[in-house]
Amino acid sequence: MPLAYDTPVSSLPGVGPVKEKALAKLGLTRLGDFLTFYPRRYEDHTTLYPIASAPIGVNVCVKGYLTKPATLSRIPGGRQLVRCTIADDTAAIDLTFFNRPYVRNTLEWGQSYIFFGKLDLSGGRRTMVNPQIEPADAPKTFGSLMPCYPLSAGLNNNQVAAWAQAAVNALVSPEMETLPQAILDAHRLPPADWCCRQIHRPDGFDHLQAARDRLAFEELFHLTLGLSLLRRSREQVSGTPLTAGDPADFAALLPFTLTGAQTRVIRRCADDLSKATPMNRLVQGDVGSGKTAVAAFALWRCAKSGAQGAMMTPTELLAQQHYRTLSALLTPAGVKVALLTGSQTSAEKKSLYAQLSSGEIQVVVGTHALLSEGVDFQNLALAVVDEQHRFGVNQRSALAFKGGHPHILVLSATPIPRTLALIVYGDLDVSVLDELPPGRKAVETFLVSESKRQRLYTFIDKQITEGHQVYIVCPAVEETDAQEGDPTLKSVKAYAERLAKTVFPHRTVALVHGKLKAKEKEAAMASFAAGKTDILVSTTVIEVGVDVPNASLMVIENADRFGLSQLHQLRGRVGRGQWQSYCVLVSNSKNPDTRARLKTLCATTDGFQIAQADLEQRGPGDFFGARQHGLPQLHVADLGVDVRLLSRAQTAAQELLTQDPGLEKPEHAPLKHRLRDLFAENAHMFN
Repeated sequence: MPLAYDTPVSSLPGVGPVKEKALAKLGLTRLGDFLTFYPRRYEDHTTLYPIASAPIGVNVCVKGYLTKPATLSRIPGGRQLVRCTIADDTAAIDLTFFNRPYVRNTLEWGQSYIFFGKLDLSGGRRTMVNPQIEPADAPKTFGSLMPCYPLSAGLNNNQVAAWAQAAVNALVSPEMETLPQAILDAHRLPPADWCCRQIHRPDGFDHLQAARDRLAFEELFHLTLGLSLLRRSREQVSGTPLTAGDPADFAALLPFTLTGAQTRVIRRCADDLSKATPMNRLVQGDVGSGKTAVAAFALWRCAKSGAQGAMMTPTELLAQQHYRTLSALLTPAGVKVALLTGSQTSAEKKSLYAQLSSGEIQVVVGTHALLSEGVDFQNLALAVVDEQHRFGVNQRSALAFKGGHPHILVLSATPIPRTLALIVYGDLDVSVLDELPPGRKAVETFLVSESKRQRLYTFIDKQITEGHQVYIVCPAVEETDAQEGDPTLKSVKAYAERLAKTVFPHRTVALVHGKLKAKEKEAAMASFAAGKTDILVSTTVIEVGVDVPNASLMVIENADRFGLSQLHQLRGRVGRGQWQSYCVLVSNSKNPDTRARLKTLCATTDGFQIAQADLEQRGPGDFFGARQHGLPQLHVADLGVDVRLLSRAQTAAQELLTQDPGLEKPEHAPLKHRLRDLFAENAHMFN
């Protein structure tokens, strides 16, 4: 019986319950999952080097014979060590195998083998540690590019490669093609089945590149085509036009002057809100660029037009902060603003529910509590979502469904290059606040090593003496979370305890991390915001947090373990008061690329410039670790390098939709079916 796409991975030889669980951690539960589980790199087994001329410091293939029998010995810690020497006509290499005692019996004295591994120099002699071995007269991998797959505990690459190849052999066929023939011809793209075989076991670098480019084009084509259909389906529904309230009248209400960027974005929102087609707009900008004022305008206009608006935030503290800000701005204008959070009493919630249902409350700010059963609006016409990447697409939709088809305004302080914004917020129009209010001082950023530790502690103490507060961010919660043999790695629990007991016993030190209960986290943050804590030691949970103008210093330990965009977000926690603020990046890394990456942050405070550098250096994965946005995941395409492919894919998608807007032609049926699968969370767009 032939294997099908949905066949469980347990059908593969050697996959029992333990391996099945390990594969599931990689997202591999069905045989078909292997087809898009692409290798992360390839080992070049195509070139055989004479030992004397083989390059040092890289993986190479060499051929040699055993000069004498291998020896087996034990070393401290109970480990076993096999040593031997191989040679060819040009030179010799000392081989060492850790905990592989079977190698002594595998290698026969005088016989020739092919070895693949990293060639190093030690004491003037060439060395290799744990190389791969093949008999020279019957090699299995020599002459090929060997795929190396992502792995989880309990799996090795040879196993995963064999299972992937079994899936390819069983499932790949010409019927898997989804791109119309006209597009294949116009863009000179090879067929899907050939590409799938080549990406998993390439015949050479040229074939690998051709397959990779075709698969990347296909991903971007599917994505842009699906997004176009999503936009069209959105434009076919009707919302409530919000026409009352001129932007100039709103500006006159404010106790400050709007920046040019705020004025531009507010006018764009006003245009959107006045239409019957619901607004779907993302406003992104650095911390302090004035996104809340834009949201306040939209909510004010909503109330002036006789409708209701809701603003959803990821934490109670952030909800309280926005509630205070919006109340101060909108209450004098006659708008009733309320706060709804999970910690309120049943009686308080019941009263709020009644006022929302009757329309008495015009603007409500809240957490996920806004999604609760019992929260009904008389006329919800606007939903504002703060820090969208903290919410899944379903939560955003759930708030929207409370009002039928309300206008949607999404705020984000995460600067995203436009190419990545297309992927993350594909169904939204994007506005950028690229201007900070006048007089705001840039945060001075410095990169220091462990050798400056004492000077750093002195600087921290000086800031507190001057009446300010300090954030210290660590990469781990427990020491065991990520020690990896690094004695300089800081974990919040142990580090906070040491700071409180031995370094700053005369200061108040608090601790916050993701493993704390929500109420404990909120209490620790509230105490810091109230000025009761001098030093807050934290993981990245404070990345999106409350406004503490008195915090003037951000110290980020082991800064090399964070992405640039994340470091920039953390830095945004300080510099909110009128005094000079600082960010100190602590890293002992000697890697020149790492240090250059961190110095990028010291050289600029432009979030979009930093985001573009991060995208080029680390890829899009650093921005959003999980698939929260309800759009297809990119397996091959890299937005840092595939800008031209993206442009070609967008053009091809638009040309196709011009010819067949609903993809109704018979030859487009496979493509439409594929888009249904990829955009399953947005299936309504095909109705």
